[in-house]
Amino acid sequence: MFGIIVAGLARRRERGIPPFTLMSCDNIEGNGDVARRTFAAFARLVDPELAAWIERGVRFPNCMVDRITPVTSDADRAWVAETFGVQDAWPVLCEDFVQWVLEDEFGDPEAGGGRPPWERAGVQLVEDVRPYELMKLRLLNASHQALAYAGILAGYEFAHDATRDPVIARYLRAYMDREGTPTLEPVPGVDLDAYKSKLIERFSNEYVRDTLGRLATDASDRIPKWLVPVIRELRASGRRAPLSASIVAGWARYAERVVAGEALPFRDRQEDAVRDAVARMAGDPLGFLRNPDWFGGLPDDDGFVADFTASLAAFRGSDDPRPELERLLAGPAA
Repeated sequence: MFGIIVAGLARRRERGIPPFTLMSCDNIEGNGDVARRTFAAFARLVDPELAAWIERGVRFPNCMVDRITPVTSDADRAWVAETFGVQDAWPVLCEDFVQWVLEDEFGDPEAGGGRPPWERAGVQLVEDVRPYELMKLRLLNASHQALAYAGILAGYEFAHDATRDPVIARYLRAYMDREGTPTLEPVPGVDLDAYKSKLIERFSNEYVRDTLGRLATDASDRIPKWLVPVIRELRASGRRAPLSASIVAGWARYAERVVAGEALPFRDRQEDAVRDAVARMAGDPLGFLRNPDWFGGLPDDDGFVADFTASLAAFRGSDDPRPELERLLAGPAA
């Protein structure tokens, strides 16, 4: 892919044709910026002057895409066959919600830039995608982590069943309102209260049949990217983060039960590191936190540590996480 695209850009440069725009359609944070660095690095190995031309003239708009699309299951294949009479070995099922926010960074049409009329297909064109990206990462993605561990510890398998538990639903909304939202930048054109209510509705969609096991996959990548920044920002401003701390404690307790051999869904690319973290927990209440790649200096933050250890002790002391969630919900909002 890199060779083909860079070769195409080189051909345009040779012929004096303005470069095309490289628009990423993946789910990587800052995907346009990542693409710019990657393609320029590749081109630099071929021709440093070409790399400079790419960095100077090629547009790489960032975008944010949001649609829950679980992994295809045998039940999905059977449903498609029964409902539509189609034998599809890999149907892709998804929710009815879709959001695509795209930076309007395509260059001057008079100079060979321009773009298709994306807005006619429902795409939201914006000057800066970052506020929308933070909204998704810190409200949707981080809430998915809260839902995964609270739900699994409560004995649920599917996201919609866990979200329909009123205690868990209130817990998710409390995290969004009390801890996620205060770390966001202004999001032009978005009603955050309506957005958060819609998230709970989406998580409750029984037809998506999203599994909590999928949400808990690769937590060692997800929690440091989506939740830990929320904790750091709150703590830097002098605020407590007990709900976020409970999400981390829920992950720790879930991992502890997995390592103990319980039949829980588990998949993590850093499985060895997760097992090492659980092993440290045996003799150190903060053992799970002592991975600087995941948590940085949080083990030295007394306020966070107090909240984390309180929730971890509660989760260890009961097979039902809901009493601890109720305690957190009854706590102060700030």
